[in-house]
Amino acid sequence: MTTRPPRPSEVEGVDYNFVTRQEFESAIERGELLEWADYGGNLYGTPLRPVLERLDNGDDVLLDIENDGAGQVKAAYPDAVLVFLVPPSLDELERRLTARGDTAPDQMAKRLAVAEAQIADAKANFDHLVVNEDIGTAVSEVTGILAS
Repeated sequence: MTTRPPRPSEVEGVDYNFVTRQEFESAIERGELLEWADYGGNLYGTPLRPVLERLDNGDDVLLDIENDGAGQVKAAYPDAVLVFLVPPSLDELERRLTARGDTAPDQMAKRLAVAEAQIADAKANFDHLVVNEDIGTAVSEVTGILAS
């Protein structure tokens, strides 16, 4: 769930549930989110109910979330395994963001500063760090972590 507008290729209900800030804040108040955070001036969060349904079915659940949300998940579920995907370098991250074409130049420095802080935090608070140099190798490493 997010309060940011969808990117051109994103589909409502597939990539995110795109909601207003008021709708998001109401979901927080009702306790409907497993985790949430403000990132770049937009709110992002994971609805709790679908996660609980998957866990009740015995499934593993993978969340693509940032550090604050990961801390909330770990507090609620101490057995959760936190894996942080690290870019090979900040220069490579900048190249990837530029190539993606959805980060305004005035936002690039902010995104890179946030990334640098998150990497430092991840080293102290995540169970595993996986360098995302090659997507196939990174997927194999994460799969191995989940299997253990």
